[in-house]
Amino acid sequence: MLEVSDVTSGYGAITALSGVSLQVPRGQMVALIGSNGAGKTTLLNTVSGIVKPKSGAVSFAGRPITRLAPHRIARMGIMQVPEGRQIFGPLSVEENLNLGQLATRGRGGAEAADLERVFALFPVLRERRRQRAGDLSGGQQQMLAIGRTLLGRPELLLLDEPSLGLAPLLASQVFAALEALNRDGLTILLVEQNARRALQTAQFAYVLERGRIVNQGPTARLREDPAILSHYLGQQPAPSSARLH
Repeated sequence: MLEVSDVTSGYGAITALSGVSLQVPRGQMVALIGSNGAGKTTLLNTVSGIVKPKSGAVSFAGRPITRLAPHRIARMGIMQVPEGRQIFGPLSVEENLNLGQLATRGRGGAEAADLERVFALFPVLRERRRQRAGDLSGGQQQMLAIGRTLLGRPELLLLDEPSLGLAPLLASQVFAALEALNRDGLTILLVEQNARRALQTAQFAYVLERGRIVNQGPTARLREDPAILSHYLGQQPAPSSARLH
């Protein structure tokens, strides 16, 4: 569904990605893990059109999107939940959710049933639908940010650090919702610094370091890779473990 081909991207004279290639097949959840400053957010912003690559190409469902404006990419069905949530604090929960429907223009308007599905996924949003969004807890704001994006009817959901700053219980609730969405067929590209959680949730993962892909594979294999165990999961591999590539 999504194909990133040999993309080099960055900000002005700063190169954050160097020759990055990856694929996100339809219906899968793919994780992108790496240290702070590895280029993960830049990759998402390049896919969504916020950052234009210096070279390389991005395609979605077989169509080139490299030079399209962000709003056109969103209306094709690629929608991003940004790091930091970026909700509208003075507006109510329901008003924030309604804003998500704007991205459906040209793809059929959202219906009341879409809002009900979001409320079923995150019941606390139904309970607080009249409350100011700025008064929600951090975890509830993350749920709101995801729900708002879902009302745009994404075909590909981009998530940037959804567990950042969340208590473990709330992070678990957010990831349970993502797993449910993926089981229902939603394609997801997940950027997540919590490598353990990402490798437990996604089916396939890429490891990004200093702007380059340094490892990739099914998450079941990466969870056993000695380098991943040591560097990202804080575990020492068993002496008999063989290095996998």
